[in-house]
Amino acid sequence: MKQVVQNYKSGELAVLDVPVPGCKPGGVLVRSAFSLISTGTELMKVSEAGMSMLGKARSRPDQVAKVMQSVATNGVPATYRKVMGKLDSYTPLGYSLCGVVEQVGSGIDDVKVGDVVACAGNEHALHAELNWVPKNLYAPVPDGLAPRHAAFGTVGSIAMQGVRRGEPQLGDVALVIGLGLIGQLVVQLLAASGVRVVGVDPDPARCELAERLGAAACGDPGAAAVEAAVAELTDGHGVDQVYLAAGGGSNQPVELAARLCRDRGRVVDIGKCRLDLPWNAYYEKELDVRFSRSYGPGRYDPEYELEGRDYPIGYVRWTERRNLACFLDLVARGSVDVEPLVSHVADFDDAVETYRRLKDGDLKAVAVLFRYPDAHPAEAEAPAVAVPAVAVRQGPARTAGSPVKLAFVGAGNYATSMLLPHLTQREGLELSTVVTTTALSAANARRKFGFADATTDLDAVLGDKSIDAVFVVTRHSSHAELTRKALLAGKAVFVEKPLALTEDELAGVLAAVEESGNDRLQVGFNRRFAPLLQEAKERFGARTGPASLRYLVNAGRLQHGSWYLQQGTEGSRFAGEGGHFIDTASWLLGADPVSVYSVAASGNEDLQVVLRYPDGSTATISYVTTGSSAFPKETLDLVADGKVLQLDDFVRAAVYGRKKWVSSRLPKARDKGQNAELAAFVKAVRTGGPMPVPLESLVATTAATLAVRAGLAGGAPVTLARTR
Repeated sequence: MKQVVQNYKSGELAVLDVPVPGCKPGGVLVRSAFSLISTGTELMKVSEAGMSMLGKARSRPDQVAKVMQSVATNGVPATYRKVMGKLDSYTPLGYSLCGVVEQVGSGIDDVKVGDVVACAGNEHALHAELNWVPKNLYAPVPDGLAPRHAAFGTVGSIAMQGVRRGEPQLGDVALVIGLGLIGQLVVQLLAASGVRVVGVDPDPARCELAERLGAAACGDPGAAAVEAAVAELTDGHGVDQVYLAAGGGSNQPVELAARLCRDRGRVVDIGKCRLDLPWNAYYEKELDVRFSRSYGPGRYDPEYELEGRDYPIGYVRWTERRNLACFLDLVARGSVDVEPLVSHVADFDDAVETYRRLKDGDLKAVAVLFRYPDAHPAEAEAPAVAVPAVAVRQGPARTAGSPVKLAFVGAGNYATSMLLPHLTQREGLELSTVVTTTALSAANARRKFGFADATTDLDAVLGDKSIDAVFVVTRHSSHAELTRKALLAGKAVFVEKPLALTEDELAGVLAAVEESGNDRLQVGFNRRFAPLLQEAKERFGARTGPASLRYLVNAGRLQHGSWYLQQGTEGSRFAGEGGHFIDTASWLLGADPVSVYSVAASGNEDLQVVLRYPDGSTATISYVTTGSSAFPKETLDLVADGKVLQLDDFVRAAVYGRKKWVSSRLPKARDKGQNAELAAFVKAVRTGGPMPVPLESLVATTAATLAVRAGLAGGAPVTLARTR
């Protein structure tokens, strides 16, 4: 088998062929699927190996002390031979991975061959194709958790143990100094615990990432904004805990901790940073300085780690293994999101070059994964997202002349700015009832748009047989359930995107269609209704060969505090609005996609999504948040049969072929199709005719949007599997 090793004397890194470890009693043999490079600890070790002997001595005074003791005991010649022999040997790298159990040793009954496990330990979870892992250093991976995410288990346990040492409580305010891999995980764990977090790091990209993942505010250690945020969040008292997750030789983190911590607060050292405590500052506040020792209780205890002797839970609640299992559970349930931390995934055979790029600074990364050949079958095979089949029927015609009665569930910014203004003056319909969670917002919507009634009682609206259609314009996490209820109540439903955030939610909506026989559903994919794009498509004409479509979405950054950033409950930003662009591409290409490949940029939400269609056509959606606000938000090119269609942000369109057509430039108020979409929906409800977009297409677009996240997790194209 192959393993990554380093010669500490010369600094040489290599991927060596080494014997396969034996499967000893009390443990399991694990074939690696993904292993994680600790860009802090491991890179420090790699950098030290490249130093001169004097530099090595300066960086490890603890080891120098051991050498001097050996000289006093054994003499210079014997000590020299011992030290040189140890330095001139290959040592392993790595301590966090996920893989599949290949062999089970005697005494193990909690896993079996084929199970997926996360593994820990700098002697047992190495960057190697196979590892023997003792019982207390692995934990089964929950169903549905991607192996590449489970590979974060060890570093997650380190972060978790640090948080436990800080003893945070609901409502606390914490400061995290250092927003590398461990710091980013500490931020998320604290946020999940009900703690408000301020982050500190000199890297603006890491500060922005931490804010997206739950921090209230982040900034440079010297920035006045950090102190201002702490003062605002704590009423000037200072933070309850400081978590030192920084490295390096500066004493600035320790000094900043003393300045921003409250009286009798706690300072927890997780990283390896300089700790010259300013005595007066720490004494005057009587600060409690604590150290967090790696993954938790059991670390460095050979009876626990090697012999599998667990500590009774009544005496030691959170051990290494329990921390590992707890972290995996949090990631599986979406309370912690590690995908935004993945900066790069490298093939295991490219390990040496990957380390070189990291050391030289060519690869800027928070977390880097090695992907192994012969990985777990779930990784090796192309993952799939189901596209359920649906039965479409034509609804009954309504009584001629009677107005269409509409109810709105939700009256937020989008509903009041992009939907209701188009409906208030439309003939043949009546705004019956608006439903909101707060009485005042319902009353405001009633007053502004002329609803006949306002309420907070959804069940009463769904039970009102006079209401023909329900608009669901709430936060993303509620769309599927509200749609399901409205369909079961026999209402036509207009739901803003997305229809669903998970496959189970999508299946629940379709189960409601089957149970009720009601398929009167429209999702707010409005761009296909934009008059300018419709005209451009008509002028482009039919095509005979496959097409290539490029769609650039210059989405821009969200404002701090936006609920779109609540990925744990509301899904990713692309999950929320990506269906717009997939639907537009599929409508232009006249088919639904059959596979999706997605890849994320390093450290932000930028995505590249490639859709493949049955006739060989492809659509590439570049969804970026880091562009200039002066550049148009949406630009699109469609190329096929010697023709090109161009769309410039719904302001101008052009078709290049035998003849060139260029539209006149529209005014600043871009028409993205909401008015035409609503007209088509109301007409379908009034006449009982077909809904504006076939239900099969809505389902396919939703499944393709879900496949983007699955593709990011699995690192491979995702097949959209039609079911019957």
